[in-house]
Amino acid sequence: MSGVLVALGGNALQRAGGSGTWAEARAQMRGTVSALSEIAASGHELVLSHGNGPQVGALLRQNELGQREVPARPLDVLGAETQGQIGYLIQTELPPALRRAKIERSVLSIISRTEVSLRDPAFRRPTKPVGRYYPEEEARLLRKRLGWVLQFDGARGGWRRLVPSPKPVRWLEGPAVRELLRAGLGERWVPVVAGGGGIPVVRRKDGGYDGVEAVIDKDLGASLVARELGLSTLAIVTDVPGAAVHFGRKGERWLGETTLDELVRFHEAGEFSAGSMGPKVEAGIEFLRGGGTRFLITDIASLSRAVAGEAGTRVRRS
Repeated sequence: MSGVLVALGGNALQRAGGSGTWAEARAQMRGTVSALSEIAASGHELVLSHGNGPQVGALLRQNELGQREVPARPLDVLGAETQGQIGYLIQTELPPALRRAKIERSVLSIISRTEVSLRDPAFRRPTKPVGRYYPEEEARLLRKRLGWVLQFDGARGGWRRLVPSPKPVRWLEGPAVRELLRAGLGERWVPVVAGGGGIPVVRRKDGGYDGVEAVIDKDLGASLVARELGLSTLAIVTDVPGAAVHFGRKGERWLGETTLDELVRFHEAGEFSAGSMGPKVEAGIEFLRGGGTRFLITDIASLSRAVAGEAGTRVRRS
């Protein structure tokens, strides 16, 4: 199926160093949706996914501050809440931008669950930091009372909770969305799906699903969605205009047009940091190996030009 999945993250959703107010979020999204409307105006079917790290962090803090009066919610429920929150933001700001571009498409947010496996090694070795930084005494109490895994960050001078980040296995709402798109509805609506990588769930013996205390990498989740929908292009939006080799070192070079084989070589040589560009590159490699045609890394200002083949890092399958 022809189409572009745009995975929003970084400054596409929240301005770095901002106050985190809703008014600020709406203003930031207005800049983002103008780029999205340009893609739709060029004739592409458009599917959206997004990150949710800052929003989950804010809800975790609200849990802490309000737990004496309101029961705290588990991490999977907070993920669902952020899907609704960010989906509502996109549904508020994208339709006016589409209308200005003379495009009539509805925007529909779908609460999305992503199946993971309890046998995933990530559950034995939590690595994903969430929430705020705690002083040592408070971290010790949380470790003892709740069994949390915490890691000290010397640069921040505090301890931060680590949770599992298992590999996404299956997007449960995928078949329904795929059928809708194949029925031709991609020309009439823009689905917003799998926010934050999807709500992590595990399958029960009776065939039902339960949420788990984990976080799915949003880029790997977006790659899974793009593959399950059979889309031709995966575009990951970040806060830099592309991927670079020798980043921050002598000989730094930004990648423009390149191939999957070359990207794999750079990745295997350790060119992309595990804490930043690495997961994005891994997501792109999975997408292209799974049948995708193009993988893009770019910032929101360059997004429409990247889709047109004129900016960003553009990786082709062969």
